[in-house]
Amino acid sequence: MRPRYAAAMPVISPRTIAAALTEHWSPRVIAALDDSYIKVAKLYGELAWHAHAGEDELFFVLAGRLRIEMEATSVELGEGDAYVVPRGVRHHPVAEHECLVMLVEKQSTLHTGDAVTEHTRSLTDQLRPIDPLCAVGRHL
Repeated sequence: MRPRYAAAMPVISPRTIAAALTEHWSPRVIAALDDSYIKVAKLYGELAWHAHAGEDELFFVLAGRLRIEMEATSVELGEGDAYVVPRGVRHHPVAEHECLVMLVEKQSTLHTGDAVTEHTRSLTDQLRPIDPLCAVGRHL
């Protein structure tokens, strides 16, 4: 017998949802997991150098390539790769070509941490409804 809560969450395709986004650097919440949000975003170009003082941030590349520059090092991520930027570490995500990512962050995480730029998105903006036809890849 299935747990009652199993039907509450539909099957989703993070890659399909991210691909359907029309703005770069504008993450959208697609699910919640305990005190964290699962987000997707379409990236191109550079985001500001910033840090999240109290939260780690997981980047998972769904398609394309992403470089995360940090003051002490830099990492290159390809499709299927993941990397956790530890809390407090200043970082600078760079996508030389369009890239799709999934992020896992605490619900308290500010989009661009300690920096505010034209790319900064409020939590309200990140929680905007997503077209339900984008949720499952087979519907597109």
